Amino acid sequence: MTSGPFLYDDDPAPLHTGAPQRSGKILVLLLGGTVIAAFLAVWASVALRGTPAEQATEVTGVFLAALAADDTETAHALLCEDERARLAPDEVAAAYVGVGSPELGEPGRDGDARLVPVGWDDGTTSEFTVIGEDGLRICGVD
Repeated sequence: MTSGPFLYDDDPAPLHTGAPQRSGKILVLLLGGTVIAAFLAVWASVALRGTPAEQATEVTGVFLAALAADDTETAHALLCEDERARLAPDEVAAAYVGVGSPELGEPGRDGDARLVPVGWDDGTTSEFTVIGEDGLRICGVD
């Protein structure tokens, strides 16, 4: 303790007399950081893999390119489980390919499925149904 003349007769009072209080800043920063990280993860997912419509268009393009290259095994692997059970690999092209080269349109939505329109050289159109089943899969054509 210090000695000496004091302005008052008592010793100096302690500076901190109340119970210590916790600041909520760390908790707010932690929760805010978690929310920001979640938004960044969603944004990165869309930026890296594309929107669901872009993904559906891409899988349809890969499917049709495999059929055009006569790679029936790859095309058959891109079908959903029901279609793989219904069609043998050598039957896929007859069920899905039109006349000429395909032109993919803007996908639409039907519940959880994406409908990808495909135009053919003879003026006809097909609509490929793309679903999520262990990755995106082609599951029918109208």
